[in-house]
Amino acid sequence: MPVAHHVLRHAAGPGGTRPALRCGARTRSYADLAADARAGAQHLVATGTHPGDLVALLLHDPMDTVVALLAVDLAGGTALVADPAWPVHQRAEVLRALTPAVVVHVPLPRAAPGAPVGDTGPAPDDDAVAWAGFSSGSTGRPRAVARTRGSWTRSFGHVTELTGTRPTDTVAVTGPLASSLHCFATVHALAVGACAQLAPGTTATTAALATSDLVHLVPSRLDDVLDALDARMPSRLRTAVVGGAGLDPVQRERAAAHGVDVVAYYGAVELSFVAIDTGGGLRPFPQAEVEVRPQEGTRLGEVWVRSPWVSSGYLAGARGPLRRDGAWATVGDLAEVPDVPDGPLVLRGRGDGAVLTAGATVVPEDVEAALRPVPGVRDVVVAGAPHRRLGAVVVAVVEADDRPGLRVHLERVARATLAPAQRPRRWYRLDTLPRTADGKVARAVLAARLAGTDPSADPGDLAVLR
Repeated sequence: MPVAHHVLRHAAGPGGTRPALRCGARTRSYADLAADARAGAQHLVATGTHPGDLVALLLHDPMDTVVALLAVDLAGGTALVADPAWPVHQRAEVLRALTPAVVVHVPLPRAAPGAPVGDTGPAPDDDAVAWAGFSSGSTGRPRAVARTRGSWTRSFGHVTELTGTRPTDTVAVTGPLASSLHCFATVHALAVGACAQLAPGTTATTAALATSDLVHLVPSRLDDVLDALDARMPSRLRTAVVGGAGLDPVQRERAAAHGVDVVAYYGAVELSFVAIDTGGGLRPFPQAEVEVRPQEGTRLGEVWVRSPWVSSGYLAGARGPLRRDGAWATVGDLAEVPDVPDGPLVLRGRGDGAVLTAGATVVPEDVEAALRPVPGVRDVVVAGAPHRRLGAVVVAVVEADDRPGLRVHLERVARATLAPAQRPRRWYRLDTLPRTADGKVARAVLAARLAGTDPSADPGDLAVLR
């Protein structure tokens, strides 16, 4: 986590006794957190961690993960956060493909009570790679994105101004730290000197409303928050910061009825912040230049960005959606070509077929590779279907004979081999998948059927797999 220096500075100043982290009934002050991070860094160095080493964190407790992230930063390493929800084989594949120098399976040693904070030391190198995270859970092809410290910290001033975050605030973080959205929310809160309240999951999130001033979440979790506010749960919330899939205008109206401002943004793990919406549509994030490059024969174009916030790329030579054109970069997202030069950015999905669901990016080929070996499956196509709360849901169309038990078998394989975001929510069957003249599956035909269907209806002649 590229903010250890910020935490040390807060701990050494008047804010040292302020709460820095809260998770359930547990609280750590900035002084506590700084001392723990130092103790953890000393342990890492003593056990062989060197500057520049990739350090994988496989910890279930979010407070332990934050301490470890700060410790890795102080030790000069690059922290790689794994998702606790990953199946065992997926963690093993990540370790095999990325070969981290150090793997942290258990919490790092903590400081003794009352241990001194110490001085802040020299300013860290903004150009050093200080964090690595995943663009999505992936089967067989882990894609870890690397970011320099400066690509995070130099954006903090803009985010602070746009969200109105203050040192006296408590900021609710509503998902796992393996997600860059939630990791950034934690990092930014600590840099400002606020308290990061780690509240992953619907129950924890709604319980945190009574003590939180801001909340960072995806659109589907915003619905949970708004439902809780409608039910008159105690809340002091004033701002919701929403990233990931598209924001429904109704959600903004519901939030306003409760006196909650909504700041929504569009980005990607590879690109960081691209555009932000405070009520008038998506506009370029500060210091980001955005181009929508038209595609022939359509009113849509590919979104390209040039900014200081773009990542360094993928670790271990992995391939992914990130492409570069000089200083410009894209992940293949599509948007309407604006009628006027300064018009808002109107997004229209991914050009490569990737499914954006609840803030996660799911690559169809990864899901297909896991499901295709199931006995009885001749072929399978994975696509996204629109969903109001999640943006889209993953749908599998299986080419197979109609036989009992196939769906149960497929769902069992999906639970064992795929991350939660990758698992299909709907299953359909065809005797024969539609194909192009050269024999390839006509993905566009299936995607069009799925995109035009009501969630409760069968798309065209597809049969629900039972």
